[in-house]
Amino acid sequence: MKMVEKFSIAELSALRNELMQNGLDSWQAAELFHVFLSGRGYGVSSDAAVDAASRVEESGCSIDVLQRELESLAMVM
Repeated sequence: MKMVEKFSIAELSALRNELMQNGLDSWQAAELFHVFLSGRGYGVSSDAAVDAASRVEESGCSIDVLQRELESLAMVM
């Protein structure tokens, strides 16, 4: 069964561009993930966000990895 995508490609692309243009470290990227997700009504574990930011960074900011990490971080409030 295909997982339903929570975020559009446009949203992910905008977030990816912000990550790449600003040269954020893992802590800053984690904060950006927190703002992105909380602005859409999701809760976020700060520790998990830092781990996710590291994995996204290691992937070269791949859209697929970014999507997977955000969808696993997003906690329904």
